[in-house]
Amino acid sequence: MLPRLPRVLLLAVSLAALHLCAAGAPAPAPAPLLSDYSHSAWGAVQGAPVDVLKFAQGKDGWLWIATATGLYRYDGVHFERTDSVYGHRLPSSNVLGLAIAPDGAIWIGYRLGGVTVFRPDGARNYGAAEGLPTGAVLHIERAPDGAIWVGTRDGAARLAPGAERFEAQGENVGLPTRRVYQVLFGRDGTQWMGTMYGVFFRKPGQARFSHAWPRTMLVSMAEAPDGAIWAVDNENHYYRVRTSEPPGKGPLQPDAIGNGMRFDRDGTMWLFSADGIERKFVPGGPVLPAQRLTRQNGISGPLPQSSFQDREGNLWFGTSAGLDRLRPNRLKTLPVAEPFDHPGMLPGPDGDVWIGDYAGDIRSFTADGVKKVELKGHLAASHWAPDGSLWLGNELGLHHRAADGVFTAVALPPGVAGLDPQALQQDRAGDLWAAFSGGGLFRRTSGSWIRDGGLSGLPTVLTTAMAMDGQGTVWLGHADNTISLVKQDQHDGAVKQLGARDGLQLGAVLQLYRDGGSMWAGGEHGVALYRAGRFLPLRGRQDDTFRGVSGMLRLPDGDLWLHGADGIYHITASSLASWLADTARPVEFERFDALDGLQGHAAQLRPLPSMIRAPDGKLWFATAATIAMLDPAHIRRNALPPPVQIHSVLADGKPWTAQAGQPLSLPQGSKNLQIGFTALSLSMPERVRLRYRLTGVDAGWQEAVGRREAYYTNLGPGSYRFEVLAANEDGVWNTQGARMDIAIAPTFVQTAWFKLLLALAGALLLYGGYVLRIRSLKRSMHARLHERLQERLAERSRIARSLHDTLLQSVQGLILSFHAHAHMLPQGTRERARLDGTLNLADQLLIEGRDQIMDLRAVAPPDELRLALQQFGKGLAEHRAHAFEVRVSGVCRRLQPCVHDEIYAIAREALFNASRYADAAHIVLELDYAEQAFILRVHDDGCGLDDAVAQAGRPGHWGLVGMRERAASIEASLSITSRPGAGTQIEVNVPGRLAY
Repeated sequence: MLPRLPRVLLLAVSLAALHLCAAGAPAPAPAPLLSDYSHSAWGAVQGAPVDVLKFAQGKDGWLWIATATGLYRYDGVHFERTDSVYGHRLPSSNVLGLAIAPDGAIWIGYRLGGVTVFRPDGARNYGAAEGLPTGAVLHIERAPDGAIWVGTRDGAARLAPGAERFEAQGENVGLPTRRVYQVLFGRDGTQWMGTMYGVFFRKPGQARFSHAWPRTMLVSMAEAPDGAIWAVDNENHYYRVRTSEPPGKGPLQPDAIGNGMRFDRDGTMWLFSADGIERKFVPGGPVLPAQRLTRQNGISGPLPQSSFQDREGNLWFGTSAGLDRLRPNRLKTLPVAEPFDHPGMLPGPDGDVWIGDYAGDIRSFTADGVKKVELKGHLAASHWAPDGSLWLGNELGLHHRAADGVFTAVALPPGVAGLDPQALQQDRAGDLWAAFSGGGLFRRTSGSWIRDGGLSGLPTVLTTAMAMDGQGTVWLGHADNTISLVKQDQHDGAVKQLGARDGLQLGAVLQLYRDGGSMWAGGEHGVALYRAGRFLPLRGRQDDTFRGVSGMLRLPDGDLWLHGADGIYHITASSLASWLADTARPVEFERFDALDGLQGHAAQLRPLPSMIRAPDGKLWFATAATIAMLDPAHIRRNALPPPVQIHSVLADGKPWTAQAGQPLSLPQGSKNLQIGFTALSLSMPERVRLRYRLTGVDAGWQEAVGRREAYYTNLGPGSYRFEVLAANEDGVWNTQGARMDIAIAPTFVQTAWFKLLLALAGALLLYGGYVLRIRSLKRSMHARLHERLQERLAERSRIARSLHDTLLQSVQGLILSFHAHAHMLPQGTRERARLDGTLNLADQLLIEGRDQIMDLRAVAPPDELRLALQQFGKGLAEHRAHAFEVRVSGVCRRLQPCVHDEIYAIAREALFNASRYADAAHIVLELDYAEQAFILRVHDDGCGLDDAVAQAGRPGHWGLVGMRERAASIEASLSITSRPGAGTQIEVNVPGRLAY
């Protein structure tokens, strides 16, 4: 007995009671265990924990698993060993006790003693100093009043709500002080304690515990739907615990044999044995092999020792080598003793379903099982005719069942004996169309068979499916992607052919289904609806084509059901209506497949159809090996939205953890981000949908297909928010989801200051380039202007030479000749006086011409403007009765060549006019080399000008006009100030940026 104690101890620790509601009567013929449940097993190869001692689950959805080598958690996809909870480390990895309170607090007990409670805001350890008994913590349970009860090697203890210390619960309340294995609170409020001395109980309101029967070591308890407490001893004997002494003097007899027990929420008993788990519909009933999960049908290991039912209804079992999950199937399998072999089916006449397969006869079934044999042989093809009669066919022949229920054998067409009929259809005239695999197509009329119905143009390939529309037209589907239409009154002549040119792209046509005034066609490559002369292909989201559909039904509520190669499809009436309004859009659907308990796939040749609707509204589906059932009005649904968590963040390969309620601050320069997230749905994690987005990066929600991580690269500094949403297998969304704020600090080169410095540096570079370019342009312009000036001066010198050497010399000679003639005339005569006057005028004209030629040859050096104008002004003063003065202010600077040239010309013109016409006594030239502007002034004290002359000049004279034009050419301003009798001032102002 003692050598078994450690294993019994572990078994006792691992099994907790479950509060249940009453269940209905079990089915008289239960289906095999694994037809009602989908079984999954995990072991060390899959990274799962082994030697599982305890399960627990909180509202956050994590499944916590206690083992002697560490604490694990599971999100439906990955098993994760953890050394910390809520960021706080476990004192020991040898975990034995485990419980989760409604507030999310996780209580963990250790094999070497001590308890730790973990909360998001901290953790606290309890030991002997806090009143906790020493030794292994065997069990932790939360009481309805919120108190925490702990069973240990050295007795029990209670931590009252809000208390700082545990209070021992031993002799003071009538309990033993050694080995308290389990604490259980019954639905009626009774508290039960399993100990090495038996079970003790305390009813509501009582202060002390009483000893129950049998009074032997009872290490594990479970509460049945009727409130009875079942307990097991260390010999694997299960007893119903009694609160009063049983009658008789002999020892109590065990009520069941097993080393563990659980009652699920449906009230079903699950009994553990050394080699597996058994579903018991009747406690103490016979052992049924079909109700056992053992090594032969895939259990994770021997010695199942712990169990749990999660919030979604899945059953979990821990073994010595791993753990197992049993998920209730949505599809129910027809309970039969032997498996089917390619069954065919049709609705029966009495609310039942007729099924025939290659291994047996055609039998009638209800959901509970077989009723009777209806016909010998298997079922290859069938058809309920419009007149209420039934046609059945197999390799043995055809049979016709009239409305009175009597079968009549029908002779086969010649040459088809031993061949299976593929499809049958009776038309409105009462004629039967029959297609035989390898034998061709026939029409039976007036008791005779006619090949191809006497029609021409029918394909020679196999006719695979038949149907009749509302106008009585017979539709014949063929294996070569064609459909033939035979109208009601068309018993000879050609038939109408539909094919690829009409939009048909199905390959072999497997099913034709009339839907009101339209016709659906299912085939190898998909499903299409014939409407308005065209086949419209049906497409689902993610480009699902609904391939291999050999069963179609439209229910009275408008929903469309399809059975194909990839499972069963359900399209709601609203989704179908949306598709009919816009057939280019994908249709929304839900799929049922192996995850829902479907075994195999729809038939791809015969018997057809692979789906029917029974009179009670249930849908029946035939695969190669079984018959499955589904009640569309009562589909098992998961109404729990999956909790969503963000559990890891890697920035440039380094992990980071955010403080609760605080944004995650990442270091400067972080660019690459990897965010791990999960959705806590344990039933069908394969169908969980996850969406995420990073604000500031993602324009919309991203679908996480086949992964639970998001990756981002080349992120810049700034603030981001990462959000995740999830939906379970039934499309129930957790719209709150999870979110995390992330802040990435900028490096210096990413700051606004650095960008400003870059902008300034760029501006300086541009400015430097601009200055260099301007200097280059100025040098180039200066050279060109200097060259042009030299050309102009050379040309003026050439003209001056030509005028001096030709015109002036000739005029001078002419004047000398006239002087000689004038001396020949006597002095004082009238002729001599007139001739002398004329010669004086000629001399004056000669002087003026010489002056003009001198002007042409004059050169004003660019750097000696003042000297050139001073020399010119003095030359004028020598021939006139006026004084000349030059005044210079500022530092003399070189003018731009073009400015120098025009200023020189304007100044000469002004000095010449003042000297010649002003009758002035004093003429002043001022040159002002200021920084902002260069200013030239010429003023005199002569006779002055009237306003009209000052504005427009004298008629026929162009001096003032020329000065204005020259000033405008260098963007200078010219002003003339004059009053008659008070002199004249001419001022030219050139901006400094243009002058120098």
